[in-house]
Formats: sequence, C-alpha cells, structure tokens
Amino acid sequence: MYPMEELAALRHPLPEPGTVTPEDCYDDALAQVLEQRRQDVLRLEAAADGLETDPLLLALQDLKAQKEAVDAQIRRLLAYGREFHSSRPYSLEDLARHAGYSFSGVRTAYGETEIRQVAAQIGREPNRPRRTAAKEDR
Repeated sequence: MYPMEELAALRHPLPEPGTVTPEDCYDDALAQVLEQRRQDVLRLEAAADGLETDPLLLALQDLKAQKEAVDAQIRRLLAYGREFHSSRPYSLEDLARHAGYSFSGVRTAYGETEIRQVAAQIGREPNRPRRTAAKEDR
C-alpha cells in the first residue's frame, strides 16, 4: 500500500464478517467502504498537492475539525434537552450518562451562544428563562 492508501485504510476500516446486519448486506457495506477509501485517497492527494502539506497532517486536521463539529452539536443537543424540550427538561443525570459528560459537565457544557443557536435553528425561544438572565434582571 502507498501512504495515502494506508491513511484511507486507517480512516475507513473494512467491516468484519458477521458485523453487518442483515448479513446479506455485507458485500454492499464492503463496497461502500472501499469507495470511501478511494474518494479519501483522491481528496487527500488533491489537498496535499494544492496545499503542499503532509497527507497525515491533513488527515489529522480534518479529524480535529470533525471532532470540534461533533462537540458543538452535542452542546446544542444538551441545550435543547435542558432548555427547549417540552415543559420538563431532561435530567442532568440522563443527559450526562448518554453524552459521556459528568453531571456538572452538562450544566457547564453549553451557554447562551448554544441557546441562541438552538432557538434560531428550531424557530422558538427556550421554555424557561435562564437563571443568569433572571439574575441580570434583579
């Protein structure tokens, strides 16, 4: 394997036999991963040539950006669960367990920025006033 193909293999591991459900979809899943690898190689080659940057560093930078995007999405979902979901917010314990946060981590994971983003994305305001906003009104 060439280095870019090796990077693509690391980023897109082949499915193990018996891990695809239903089983008769294994060949399709395998073909999909092989196509993802091919596309990844082409993208890495083009980016590395255009930016004159090492493909491994590009792959790491790409994954870092993906991780940051997922973290931001988790913060928005936590804000939604606590501030927007029905008349009763999700418990800190439930959100912490499912998001991989501590109880106190959920409380501090999101702030006014995420609340504004959620409000804009779903087209409505939170169900309850924020404590910080209530303190500022005093």
